Amino acid sequence: MAANGPIILIEDDADDVHIFEQIMKDIKVENEVVTFITCSAAMDYLVTTKQKPFLIVCDINLPEQNGLDFKKQVDENPYLRRKSIPFIFYSTSTNIHDVNKAYTEMSTQGFFAKCADFEEGRELWKTIIAYWKKCCHPNT
Repeated sequence: MAANGPIILIEDDADDVHIFEQIMKDIKVENEVVTFITCSAAMDYLVTTKQKPFLIVCDINLPEQNGLDFKKQVDENPYLRRKSIPFIFYSTSTNIHDVNKAYTEMSTQGFFAKCADFEEGRELWKTIIAYWKKCCHPNT
């Protein structure tokens, strides 16, 4: 896997972006965090970058296009499918319909509720990052 590649964060809430970046810093993740507030900007980046992203973290409720539709678009792009970038939803919206759709209609690797406090988020992301750093993967 591109363990040193950037973490792509698609999130339109500036406070949530700040918290995510602080957590990454606190758990000593050296990967660059590249943030987009719209799915279209993230897609433009993903199809043109020469970098191999480590992970995509995406909210569900976003302007212009929701995260589920974006994930479907990623799955339908042969170039991005070959990149096999792990894709995780991280959202306050965790209704069972969205969770089921993410797992049954798409190749989603995780769906997590945004944490209520910093320490909870810290522990969650420490586990997620450690998992993907050790996971055997087509990009390993």
